[in-house]
This record gives sequence, C-alpha cells and structure tokens, in this order.
Amino acid sequence: MTFRTISLLIAASLGLSTSLSARTASAPPDPVSAAAPAQPLPPDRVKEAVSSYQQWLDRLDQRNAVAGLATAIVLDDKVVFEDTLGYANAATREPVTPETVFRLASLSKAFATALTGMLVEDGKLSWDTRLAAVLPFFKLKSDAAAEQATVRDILGQRLGLPKNTYDSMLEENIPYEELARKLDEVSLTCGVGQCYGYQNVAFSLIGDVVYAQTGDFFSHQVDKRLFYPLGMKTASYGREGLEQSKSWARPHRANSHGWIPFEPKDAYYRVAPAAGVNASLRDMEQWLIAQMGGRPDVLPAKLLDMLHAPEVATPVELRSSPWRRARLSDAHYALGWRVFDYGGDTLVFHAGAVEGYRTMIGFFPKYHIGVVTLWNSSDPVPSGLMPMVFDSLLGLPHVDWAGIESDAPAAAARSKSRNKPKTATRIHTTQR
Repeated sequence: MTFRTISLLIAASLGLSTSLSARTASAPPDPVSAAAPAQPLPPDRVKEAVSSYQQWLDRLDQRNAVAGLATAIVLDDKVVFEDTLGYANAATREPVTPETVFRLASLSKAFATALTGMLVEDGKLSWDTRLAAVLPFFKLKSDAAAEQATVRDILGQRLGLPKNTYDSMLEENIPYEELARKLDEVSLTCGVGQCYGYQNVAFSLIGDVVYAQTGDFFSHQVDKRLFYPLGMKTASYGREGLEQSKSWARPHRANSHGWIPFEPKDAYYRVAPAAGVNASLRDMEQWLIAQMGGRPDVLPAKLLDMLHAPEVATPVELRSSPWRRARLSDAHYALGWRVFDYGGDTLVFHAGAVEGYRTMIGFFPKYHIGVVTLWNSSDPVPSGLMPMVFDSLLGLPHVDWAGIESDAPAAAARSKSRNKPKTATRIHTTQR
C-alpha cells in the first residue's frame, strides 16, 4: 500500500447527533434553504458509510487506480472522515497529504459566483447587470442577444452559445482575450436565457465585469473576500500559485511502468474564473462547511440560497454516467453549481477536469453532509466512489458504481509498480 493518512471522527461523536424563461416543464428539485436546520441522518448509517468508504478507498489503493487522491466527508460543520493516498509526485515519492494543493478545474466556478453574489450585496453590480453595458468589447452574433445578456446568464450557463465554445482553441494556446472578442462569430443555439450550454471562455467574462465594476483584479477579490476569511490558507490562482505551494500535486499519466508526472498545462489557467483555483483538501473542507451554511459571516444563507437555486434544465446530465441514469430524476444548473434530484433528495454538486487532474464535490443541504474528492490523474474510477457514499448515506441500494469490487484489478499493469514506502498512517481525532 502507498503512503496513506486517514483521520476519522470517533464513533461516539458520530452518534451525536430565478428567471422563468430559463426553466422547462421539468420541475427543479425542491429548494432547501441554507438557514434551515439539518435533518439528522441515522448515526449508525453514517458510521457504516464512513467505514464502507474507507474499504472502497483501500481497494482503490490496492489497484493503483490513481496517482494520488485526497478526500473528506463533512457533517454538521465537522470533518468526520479524511483520507489521502498515493503520491503528489510519483517520481520523487512525495506523498499526498491533506495540505497538498491540487488544481480544482471547474470547481473554481463556484468561487466566481460566490464573489459575484457578495459584490451584488455590496451594490457593485447586479445579477441583471447587462454585459454590454460594462464591457464595450462584448458582442454576440445577434446584436439583440448581446444587449440582453446579463451576469446571471453567463454564470448560469444559459448565454445561448454552443457548449464549450472555443475550449479547443483555448487548449491550442490562443489567448482568452482574443477568444472573448470572437464570440460574435459563433451562431447561437437558442435565445439568451432559453437553454443550457456549458462554457469556460464566456463564463470567465465575469472576471472582466468584476474589474470594470470594482477597479480590482478578480483573483485578488476572491483571495480577500473568500480564501482569507474562510481560512483557505493554501488556496491560490494560476500555475505560479500552484507551483509555489509547499506541497502540490503534479499531474500524472499512466504507462506500463506506473504513474509518470508531467508539467501542468497553462490553457485553463487563462480562464481563471472558470478553472483557475488551486486548493488543498483542508481548504476544500472549509469551503464545504461554508457552502452548507456553516460560515454565515462570509456566505450568508440568503446568498447561498441564490447560488444554489436551479436556473436552467440540464437533461444531458441525466444520461451522462450509469449512476446518473439510475439515481437522478431531475438536473438543473444553478450559479456555478449543478442541482440534482438524487434518489428523492436535493444534491448540490459539481465536477471538474483538466489534463492530469479531476475533482468532485457534492452535498445534501437537507442533511448538512457533503463529500469532496481531488485526484491527480485522469483515470475515472474514483468518480464512481462519491455516488457509492451518497447511496450509503441515504440508505439506497448498494451499487458498485466505481467497478472496484470485482476480483480483476482495474489497472493490472500499474498495480505491479505501486511503491510501498511505509504502512498506512491513521490519526483519530474528536473533531477538527
């Protein structure tokens, strides 16, 4: 087994207890206010879910299905489970720890929408601020659509552009500034506010809006308004921020000899609001607490309710993976978050991926419980673990969504090369 650290809340502690035009006929999940008291899950069920998760992670580690991974479960503003495995850098055998910094990819979007909401509360702008009114360069192929488009439209992924407009050109190192000024060359798929189309380039226009309305750089505003007050001590923006971290996870690719680290790619750092954040597991634990209403001094319930309110239907999400097909009965995009009906309960969720990194975060507002997972390789196997934890927490039938319970290893060639520098280390605490 690789280097491993685990932190568990002791069992005794576990025993303690929008716009109408963007909606379709599909009814969005029932809203759950961040101010509402949590409905407790059965303590024995939570303990069983934590125990099962550790077993599944052990199997993942035995199969060498990831280069490195960090994950946590947060319940009622406390970290009840924390685990890391594998390497931040397989070449040097540097282990992943809870302070190791990963690229968050599209989990970055929620920081952009949270900051926007804070600026709305400050009166610096409005959700209905028209882009054309503050960004002279902003144009769409339809002049009328460009005049209509608002901050809410770009952050709610309903601008009317085809999905992932210009992402391929961004990956070819064409500057964001050039791509943002070419949006008027793209035919719209629907009217503004009328349909879902996931964006990175257009979403990142919010950075220009923030600068235009505050005179301050977007990343500085996030650092000052979110990272610092939430105690996200290792969070940063950009490749320089990543590589200056005391411990940072290199991206890895697999070959017959094991996991091979490579240099991070710059492309999506160029769209910082959409994909520019770096953070550790410890940072993301604080973010989860705040998103579930545990830091009203920074993110008040009224703002969270706005951020998590369904904006536009996303039916494609109902079919994009086996667990979604089985568990989701409704899917919408909110403001930097996805909102699902998961087995009859509202799940607020997002996933992210850039080359060599994948991330997932999800929580049930009704129960104030959530999970976050970060890993530094592109293997999709860990993405099935989170719904397995959700099923266990909700008492739904067990399904091996990650495909880790069969006898055959998922990565036989790589499993032979897993180095074993030390036995797993386990730390038990009453709370953090």
